[in-house]
Amino acid sequence: MNLITWNIQRGRTPGGDCSIAHTAASLRAVADADVICLQEVSSGYTDMPGCDGANQFALLADHFSAHVPVAGLACDTAGEGGQRRMFGNMILSRYPVLQVIRHALPWPPDPDVMSMQRIALEATLDTPLGPVRVITTHLEYFSRLQRSAQVQRLRDLQREAAAHAARPRAGAAAGPFCATPRGGAAILAGDCNFLPGSWEYHCLQAPFDDGTPAWADAWRLRHPAQAHAPTVCLHDHPGRPADPFTCDFVFVSEDLAPRLAQVRVAMDDLGPDHQPLLVRLD
Repeated sequence: MNLITWNIQRGRTPGGDCSIAHTAASLRAVADADVICLQEVSSGYTDMPGCDGANQFALLADHFSAHVPVAGLACDTAGEGGQRRMFGNMILSRYPVLQVIRHALPWPPDPDVMSMQRIALEATLDTPLGPVRVITTHLEYFSRLQRSAQVQRLRDLQREAAAHAARPRAGAAAGPFCATPRGGAAILAGDCNFLPGSWEYHCLQAPFDDGTPAWADAWRLRHPAQAHAPTVCLHDHPGRPADPFTCDFVFVSEDLAPRLAQVRVAMDDLGPDHQPLLVRLD
């Protein structure tokens, strides 16, 4: 399985425009990905220079027609003329999507800083490795209070999902009460807005006291003696000088760790401040 996670910043190009066609071409240049996790996908927003408000969720689905598109809206508000303004995450999967759950993450009041609702988009995929639960998220940037609460919630969700996988629920033969499986093996990918070594980084990976498989940073598993390659601000852009650091990660549940074959950051200037992060599992 090849998985890419990338904060596409609404399809930002090196020249400062927004082009989902460029984003799609860049993704294909990185790898032939079976699963693509994207952050900062939008529709109806024109506040960013070069962004025309096009429905990027639909455009990405068109560009990856062999993948199942799964959208997760963190923001869904009224725009001008009755148009919706939408912003969030997306998963594109070459594998069948067995179940999708959209989790609203905590958003405790922190009125002195800007913030927005954040989500974790979960899809259980029917992969050659078995059912795998893929979650993509984009945690709060400005408010550490909110980001910390979101990390705690991601831990709660891991505990809950692992329990569901270990003890499948009773269900009807058909209808909404049908017992759709929830994957035990799991991947958490996205823009976490925390640094390696931060409290949030360690909290997310802390062991559970009930046998729940803990999260582990895929980079550290594959490159234990090497600092995580930077994923943000590698390249100079107008108004965005290079100042490299890391806040994009892929975490895997402990049971998937032996399958990790490759973890790398695509280093070319593709436009967004963030770089794609590729993981391969065999």
